[in-house]
Amino acid sequence: LQDEETRKDYDYMLDHPEEYYRHYYHYYSRRLAPKVDVRIVILVTVCAISVFQFFSWWSSYNEAINYLATVPKYRIQATEIARQQGLLNRTKEKGKNRRSKEEIREEEEEIIKDIIKNKIDIKGGYQKPKIYDILLFQILLAPFYLCKYIVWYCWWIYCFTIKGQEYGVEEKLYIIRRYMKMSQSQFDSLEDHQKETFLERQLWIRENYEVYKQEQEEELKKKMAMDPRWKRYRRWMRNEGPGRLTFIDD
Repeated sequence: LQDEETRKDYDYMLDHPEEYYRHYYHYYSRRLAPKVDVRIVILVTVCAISVFQFFSWWSSYNEAINYLATVPKYRIQATEIARQQGLLNRTKEKGKNRRSKEEIREEEEEIIKDIIKNKIDIKGGYQKPKIYDILLFQILLAPFYLCKYIVWYCWWIYCFTIKGQEYGVEEKLYIIRRYMKMSQSQFDSLEDHQKETFLERQLWIRENYEVYKQEQEEELKKKMAMDPRWKRYRRWMRNEGPGRLTFIDD
């Protein structure tokens, strides 16, 4: 009875002995209540998710590097850079330091991958992971991001709504990305010529974007109409369909 809440329950039991089941409920609810602080549980969970995120992103990044190392376009360029820098010549040693062909091949492969990592900027979901992107740092930096967004939003209203300034290239691309409902990483993964096309067609203007969206939908429908797989699927849906009921006797 050292706990204040327990003493209150005890006094209530003495005053109301007829509430038999209620006393048992309060007793066992306190005895079986978890002793661990909920804040510690939340912190450990967030840390575990953050560690999983980081290693998962590293795995995706390494998969992208390994794939690019097999693409002839990037492999030839990386090999040429390695030769110019004299990195491949170092792998061919003689005498006591001579190594097997397998060891030389593995070292050359690592050199090519390192050059690809340094020369190619991978964007989107396979980009190089940053520690500030994991959940733990996102939660810690949430107040900073919120203040930054408020300042940016006020600046946007002041410059383009109140003063009526013309949009710059970055502002135009931002509006286009919002219309397309794409995240920043998704938009960054697009090719430069695609973004130039967006600017040439002035897609930051809502009417122009609606026309462009309609054109893309029509083009997608045409591709689907000409795709043999979609033709087979439509033929199957027309002739059989999923679980169609018939009254034909077997």
